[in-house]
Amino acid sequence: MSRALAEAIWWAGVRAVDPALLVEQAVRSEPALYQAPRIIVVGAGKAGAGMAAGVEKALADRLDRLVGLINVPAGLTAPLHRIRLHAARPAGVNEPRPEGVAGAEAMLQLLRTAGPQDVALCLLSGGGSALLPAPAPGLTLEDKLAVTRLLHRSGATIAEINCVRKHLSQVKGGRLAQAFRGQLLLTLIISDVIGDPIDVIASGPTVADPTTYADACHVLQRYGLWTVIPAAVRQHLEAGCRGEIPETAKVLPPSVRHRIIGNNRLALDAARQYATALGYQVLDCGAFIEGETRWVAQVCAGLIRSILQDGQPVSPPACLLMGGETTVSLGPDSGQGGRNQEFVLALCGFLGTPHLQAVTVLSGGTDGEDGPTDAAGAVADAEIWKTASQAGLRWQDYLARHDSYTFWKQAGGLFQTGLTGTNVMDLRVILIGTP
Repeated sequence: MSRALAEAIWWAGVRAVDPALLVEQAVRSEPALYQAPRIIVVGAGKAGAGMAAGVEKALADRLDRLVGLINVPAGLTAPLHRIRLHAARPAGVNEPRPEGVAGAEAMLQLLRTAGPQDVALCLLSGGGSALLPAPAPGLTLEDKLAVTRLLHRSGATIAEINCVRKHLSQVKGGRLAQAFRGQLLLTLIISDVIGDPIDVIASGPTVADPTTYADACHVLQRYGLWTVIPAAVRQHLEAGCRGEIPETAKVLPPSVRHRIIGNNRLALDAARQYATALGYQVLDCGAFIEGETRWVAQVCAGLIRSILQDGQPVSPPACLLMGGETTVSLGPDSGQGGRNQEFVLALCGFLGTPHLQAVTVLSGGTDGEDGPTDAAGAVADAEIWKTASQAGLRWQDYLARHDSYTFWKQAGGLFQTGLTGTNVMDLRVILIGTP
């Protein structure tokens, strides 16, 4: 029963960031979109299909003025009237692919056709960086992939990764906006980054970039990667530091505007309202949870023990909600999993069987994808933990090699939702007691 309630609370949060509804509301509040002779729609992200559908619904009586292309994961390309949804990568493969490069280059060409009175909409959401690849001249997609993989495995933050990616791209760091010469470029954003920094979300293709080639070099040096990245990347960044190739956009005109229309906070608020209606005392820990996954789980385990034993800072029946996005520093022999599956594994392990008797833990990526797996995350309680123990699964071994997917697949704790069509980082629901 508690597992079903945890899933219902999680889904309440995800439904609150429905991209079609959020975009439709935003478009209806922009008069310029109803007056322009032509509206060019570009963008990328896991919520791209829903966002594009929202544009077409809001502008249903002006579809003849619309033209557009959005890069989305395969499986989210159901035909629309005027906006083409381009499969830029396979589902479950959260890395740039040649198909994404083709889509990004087509967007650049489309924006360059704009007349002075035309308006452009750029729709961005989580996963936009990987779905909108266009390597800088002299670099290959394989060069960029190698660097991104090294940064991920080193535990670099999303801001650090995007700093590097922007300086290896033709579209990121404001360069997509530079291709447009119309009267207004409005970017609508569903944020998947802590704090909603618009220059970081999808690597800021329409945002002036405060970082430099020197910053990108320092990130790679900080993680000891400078000597192992492809030589072409190192030469490109060195040329940028010497001023031999243009920097990312540092200033963009006032005609380039941005609006955050959905984020992790919006999902948390909806989940809190739903849990409260079910009779739980809710402790909302916020949308800024980050850090190494297992250590975040350890702190959370201590908080749960305080609630169980002292009734502080809330007393059961309680619901803990956490947003944000943690990281996993992978080793050379890592197994299969994702940060959400690892969070549940570490939390259950640190809590132990006695404390799990009254606890249900769910952690899931709001996009339905957790690492390179077919799961959104994991959900566990005392019953599932008992199954794992009876099967002889030693949680410490699976945690040590970051193999949480294999653990939960055997224990029956995988949380598999399929692609949700949105993305606002992660949502964790922890139920303590029953109302």
